[in-house]
Amino acid sequence: MCGIVGIVDAGGVSIQLYYAMYALQHRGQESAGITTFDGTTLYKFKGQGLVADVFPPAILTDLKGSAGIGHVRYPTTGSNLPENIQPLNFQFKDHSISIAHNGNLVNTKELRAEFEQAGQIFTTTTDTEVIARILMDEISATGSVEDAVNLCMRRLRGSYSVVMMIDGIIYAFRDPLGIKPFCIGKLANGYVVASESVAVDALNGTFLRDVKPGELIRMDKDGIQCTQVAVASFRAHCIFEYIYFARADSVIDGKLVYEVRTKIGGKLFEEAPVAADGVLPVPDSGTTYAIGYARRSGVPYIEGLMKNRYMGRTFIMPNQKQRENAVRIKLNPIPAHLAGKSVVMIDDSIVRGTTSRRIIDLMRDAGAREVHVRIGSPQIKAPCYLGVDFPTREELIASDKIEDEVRKSIAATTLHHVSLDALIGAVGCGRDQLCVGCLTGCYPLPIDGEVGMVPHVDFVAGTYQADLGSFETES
Repeated sequence: MCGIVGIVDAGGVSIQLYYAMYALQHRGQESAGITTFDGTTLYKFKGQGLVADVFPPAILTDLKGSAGIGHVRYPTTGSNLPENIQPLNFQFKDHSISIAHNGNLVNTKELRAEFEQAGQIFTTTTDTEVIARILMDEISATGSVEDAVNLCMRRLRGSYSVVMMIDGIIYAFRDPLGIKPFCIGKLANGYVVASESVAVDALNGTFLRDVKPGELIRMDKDGIQCTQVAVASFRAHCIFEYIYFARADSVIDGKLVYEVRTKIGGKLFEEAPVAADGVLPVPDSGTTYAIGYARRSGVPYIEGLMKNRYMGRTFIMPNQKQRENAVRIKLNPIPAHLAGKSVVMIDDSIVRGTTSRRIIDLMRDAGAREVHVRIGSPQIKAPCYLGVDFPTREELIASDKIEDEVRKSIAATTLHHVSLDALIGAVGCGRDQLCVGCLTGCYPLPIDGEVGMVPHVDFVAGTYQADLGSFETES
């Protein structure tokens, strides 16, 4: 669930890329990278750590140019190694190329083996390099980026939003199912593509719309061109973007995430009301749900857990031991708001259950009489193969337990997960528009050993006008 951004701006892009990546920091905390191009030279810098730590002001000054791309990494495919930090940069037939990717391919091993059999050498363990190989081979053969993206969409299986820079021209494309979010914004002197609309807001830009599934965007100093490459028979927007990953102030595929989460909070009360003295969130991921629950129920909203604002997101820490150890550092109970009280504790999800148990223990130690737990997602039953680093079925607490068994395991007074129908209703689009594989075990594309659908994809050639309006498909 990395964060990616690409910007073309006549006034220079390094500072803008920095601010956009800062706005996307919640999508990846392991590493960050920026590549820029000034018309002749490719400038690059990347490192492990948070955006503010990787890029001191002197480094940003050295990243010259009016076009560039950036990436914050949350590792799924490929270890957390320095060589895997993106963007990946190449010199190719006198062209300077840089590429970054958000998503996860499920056929990486097969594609990589095919290239290695042909004698190609890889320098990273990421699926992003596989995407780059396909693109470079086809561009070398045909000279057409559109043909190369068309081939990618035919060969890649999985989730991908990709931003690529070739000699100062920014290209961006999204998989035909639209699994990972991607959007377009207008700046005072150019354009931006980014994983979430909050990156556009950080630049004081104008959010235009989402990149459409199967669409290719081209941006340079002369403007923007949008081409529809592929159209799938259904879409599969990641449900976990609405549950956890996206910032609440983002617009994801036409939906304001804040509104979705407050609606889910209201549904939690409707489905499982309980008499309580207060409703409190597990900050920050449970906050918007708790606001919706309090608004619908009339139960007072309170803060019973205070978050250390200098802690990052524990879910995307690289291993379970780090996640567990971070709980007490991250959250401190407020005994005066908990002692002798019956409270409703609201969080976005329960994965392994160990973190939930630790939080409930903290609250009971602070004097809470009852802790009624309400969760903004259905039970997570299956792994994610498309970009969320969920554990195996054996590690998922709900994979082999009914809800009451989970309740006992985490020591909650009562427990209720929102129903799948209520969740989909809150998002406001049909089930055939969402990937709910982690909740149902049925995935939107074929995955070895799993139940999966087979989307039908039509390949077209249609170009949008500069105003990003409608287009006509060419025969």
